[in-house]
Amino acid sequence: MKYEEITKEQLGIGSPIDLEIVPDEDSIYEHMAKDMFKRITANNAAGKKTVFIVPVGPVGQYRRLAALCNENRVSLKNVWFFNMDEYLDENDQPIPVTHPLSFEGFMYREFYDLMDEELNIPLAQRVFPKPGHEDELWPLIQSLGGVDTSYGGIGINGHIAFNEPTEDGIPMDNETFKNQTSRILSLTRETRTINSVTAANGYIDYIPKRCITIGMKEILSAKHIRFYMNRTWQKGIVRKILHGPVTYKVPASFFQEHPDAKLIIADYVAEPPVGQLR
Repeated sequence: MKYEEITKEQLGIGSPIDLEIVPDEDSIYEHMAKDMFKRITANNAAGKKTVFIVPVGPVGQYRRLAALCNENRVSLKNVWFFNMDEYLDENDQPIPVTHPLSFEGFMYREFYDLMDEELNIPLAQRVFPKPGHEDELWPLIQSLGGVDTSYGGIGINGHIAFNEPTEDGIPMDNETFKNQTSRILSLTRETRTINSVTAANGYIDYIPKRCITIGMKEILSAKHIRFYMNRTWQKGIVRKILHGPVTYKVPASFFQEHPDAKLIIADYVAEPPVGQLR
């Protein structure tokens, strides 16, 4: 299959993954914030916990969600946020929360610090993956009744969270890959390169080489999967995810096996990837 030949009109047809195309980047953030808000309010009304796996990337949804909760006086006291991942330093420790690339620092600046305190998620329910505590996440999620919804973005190589495709020459199979739990690993060259473009103006030396991530097992265990794509460089990988084989070489392709997985993409991401030299 030549993925670049899949037109915007053909995109998603026949795929087991649901697809929704929204007008622009701002619509991505608005959609995600409203989806999170809807699920929280429904669970609150039913007296249920809300358990989300959440990303940093996309990024614009959290201020919108905080505003919705504050304006509507919606309590998050029964909500759990499991952050997907974090950059690590050369000693495999989380980069400082004051570092511009810290995902934990971002969550406080863009969400927790913006919430009215009487409505805010309790500290113990703001879960960030930490080295030495990787094995605690899956049992904790299970004790809460499982994940309601996994939210996230998708990397240029199809990674979800920092579940990177296994490098060539390293033994791997689909079942082993999708059952991996939280762990420490090295970022691929592709991820460090594209992240340097989006977060450091192309300065790749600024992007850490190591990370900790929640596992494929945790993400795929969610009742609902809602992933968002708002980058122009996602035009190619979205086609592999929707129409390619299910393979650990494209981690998000495992969404094809999930009973309720949906991609929400900006209109320009639906356009074919091939352009011309400039």
